[in-house]
Amino acid sequence: MFTQNNMSHQRYSSKGIHYGWYVIAAGTLSIFACLGLGRFALGMLLPSMGKALHLSYSEMGLISTSNFIGYLVAVLLCGKISTRFGARRLITAGLLLSGLTMILIGLAKNLYTIIPLYILTGMGSGFTNVPIMALVSVWFASHKRGKAAGFLVIGSGFAIILSGKLVPFLNQVSANGWRICWILLGLIVVSAAAVCYAVLRDRPQDLGLMPVGMDTSVSEKTTPEAFDLPKIRSSVIYHCAAIYFLFGFTYVIYATFIVTTMVQERGFSEAAAGNFWSWVGFLSLLSGPVFGTLSDKYGRKATLGLVFTIQTMAYLLIALNLPGLSLYLSIFCYGIVAWSIPSIMAALIGDYVGPQRTVAVFGFITFCFGIGQISGPYLAGVLAESTGSFSSSFYLASFITGVAIILSMILPSPTK
Repeated sequence: MFTQNNMSHQRYSSKGIHYGWYVIAAGTLSIFACLGLGRFALGMLLPSMGKALHLSYSEMGLISTSNFIGYLVAVLLCGKISTRFGARRLITAGLLLSGLTMILIGLAKNLYTIIPLYILTGMGSGFTNVPIMALVSVWFASHKRGKAAGFLVIGSGFAIILSGKLVPFLNQVSANGWRICWILLGLIVVSAAAVCYAVLRDRPQDLGLMPVGMDTSVSEKTTPEAFDLPKIRSSVIYHCAAIYFLFGFTYVIYATFIVTTMVQERGFSEAAAGNFWSWVGFLSLLSGPVFGTLSDKYGRKATLGLVFTIQTMAYLLIALNLPGLSLYLSIFCYGIVAWSIPSIMAALIGDYVGPQRTVAVFGFITFCFGIGQISGPYLAGVLAESTGSFSSSFYLASFITGVAIILSMILPSPTK
């Protein structure tokens, strides 16, 4: 039987806002903290960090790669830990780990101290991101998942806006601005952990609720949640993992090195490059909700193909170094689809395997995604070292997203 408190939640959600949307709001904050601040702020911080610590391109790439190593380790463990302790506790612990290690990075003196700390930051990001994305399948019916996941991922956009303005400002007022920024961002992440623990819940049933969009009159056997994992060919899961790997490999090259490219190769000031990076953040606020909703309406694979096409244009435009509006168009193309693929993939995996298995399967494809993130920035840094420019790295990214377009368009339907 539901408790009186649970029944009040049920009545409130039926007449007002369903509690699932509060879960999404807290999830957006967690993505803002663990990925937006813990990872994407690095692109803004690298020029000043590199100058202060006398880092080469490849060493800058190694810092980024260290974060993804930690992320990779975490996603391998997420399924078992989440099953034992619950998503809410795991997300909170992950945010605390990321926040505390970011504070310590602000106090670090050299590369060899930063790398192990940033590995732990990456682990915290993984412990947060995988279970929060999987909660979408628990709290939302299939035809609502793309939209819900889309609102989750815009947290990274808000963080990019913040870092694009905050880092140049602090670097202007202090010679140790990048250190102050790491400490301040770490404190924000720790604060986000407290909020997420207070708001998040592992299941709608804990509050006496049904998932958002679930029609109680429809038999469970006819709903998408009833897909049986043994009936889903393992090749389909590997197919999804390959697509997510290609996304991880390519998007992180741009996110890590676009600011460095503008400052060190195109002659932009750090403040001007920060303004461009903030525009990526503004544009990306549309990426998750718009393309997540499109995937609900027109299908996951068609929307994935569209997103990868736009990303290919972004990478080619910056690689070609054309005069005029090419840089602006590249920023626009990258930003408008920036976080759409994670939201679509989270919804797609929920469609394939149902909510109870989403954490494990999404964790697996995120592991493959993490491998792409590890190799992407390091190889981009090595290519830039050997050629003296990041253009070759962006050409590589555009070729790989071309392959991703093909793989997306041949995905089988979850209903088959």
